[in-house]
Amino acid sequence: MNLNLRWPRTLASRLSLIFLIGLILAQALSFGAQYYERYESAKNTMLGNLETDVSTSIAILDRLPAAERMSWLKQLDRRNYRYLLDEGSPGEAMRDTPIAVTSIKDAIGKDYPMTVSDIPGPIKHFQVHLKLSDGSPVTIDVRPSMVPLSPWLPFVLLGQLAVLIACTWLAVRIAIRPLTRLAQAVETLDPNAHAVHLDEKGPIEVAHAAKAFNSMQARIAAYLKERMQLLAAISHDLQTPITRMKLRAEFMDDSTEKDKLWSDLGEMEHLVREGVAYARSIHGATEESRRTDLDSFLDSLVFDYQDMGKDVQLSGKTGAVIDTRPHALRRVLVNLTDNALKFAGAAELKVERKNGSLSVTVMDRGPGIAEEELAHVMEPFYRVENSRNRSTGGTGLGLAIAQQLATAIGGSLRLSNREGGGLCAELKLSARPVNQ
Repeated sequence: MNLNLRWPRTLASRLSLIFLIGLILAQALSFGAQYYERYESAKNTMLGNLETDVSTSIAILDRLPAAERMSWLKQLDRRNYRYLLDEGSPGEAMRDTPIAVTSIKDAIGKDYPMTVSDIPGPIKHFQVHLKLSDGSPVTIDVRPSMVPLSPWLPFVLLGQLAVLIACTWLAVRIAIRPLTRLAQAVETLDPNAHAVHLDEKGPIEVAHAAKAFNSMQARIAAYLKERMQLLAAISHDLQTPITRMKLRAEFMDDSTEKDKLWSDLGEMEHLVREGVAYARSIHGATEESRRTDLDSFLDSLVFDYQDMGKDVQLSGKTGAVIDTRPHALRRVLVNLTDNALKFAGAAELKVERKNGSLSVTVMDRGPGIAEEELAHVMEPFYRVENSRNRSTGGTGLGLAIAQQLATAIGGSLRLSNREGGGLCAELKLSARPVNQ
């Protein structure tokens, strides 16, 4: 079975993994060094005690009467070795001499000739064979074992692991929190809304990043403001010469050229007004928010169109009062409704609640928009129709203005084609409604 190990995708998981692995390895090395030191210390102590204990035990057995030796064996037995009053088990010649054998030879080898043999089996061990002064056999059965661990040691290791995990989580959280705030600030960056400055406190690197972001945000806002002011100024100043040209055209004799000139001036004036409206829509967030009864607001809008003889219908009720900028909201819906009337001659407005938010949809049965064009129609001065006829192609600013104002009031605008033909423009208000 192939296991594909993948590097974590998030920075938090990567830092956590690196910290945990590093700390666990460091802890393992520390534990290994301490355990080895403890093992060596215990082994040296055990070997020192082994020499004294074996020499004493053999001396006791040698001096005891043969009939009393068996009763002393339990007192002489130890955890790693015991004494047998027989020839022991058959074994093999020992190839490697353990340190314990050397210690035993140093303790009694001069007084009692001895032989050593390996005893095969599930637990490999060795035996030391010797004879007492009366010729009675004695076997020392040695079973080497590791130094036992304290019963509380596993709980200490688990506690250390828990502390490592907690420290890693805290360190990663402290390191990631500024990046998370920066990412959220970038996602919500809107030059049209009031700038939200990041806190410039904290470590030097974090403060520097926050200052850089705040400076970038201010430069973007200043740049857009300058562009919109330039557009508004040019559009406003053009109205004066256009008005003078229209006045001069009034004094011209009636002719085809006069009609063409008058039509061109009308188109220029309409384009200038749209340019001013677009520039003002960039700053739609400056309008003060008000509590607005959405149903009454939509009824008033539709009645105004019907009073002008326009085929505009409204369906649905919400009974909601919302905090919004009414002039900006009205301009969005007017632009969408005018587009529907221009291309279909009729418009249908529908208001409803969707997943806790409010949705106002403007629908028509016009020609619709090609799918590949939907992503571009809300760009400034982008026109779907190739002709330059303003009565059909427009200036290319109506939907751009609607989108700008929709963003300014905290909503979103989405276009889609209807089944059976026509266009559907959905304005979704992200702000939660305030019920009366």
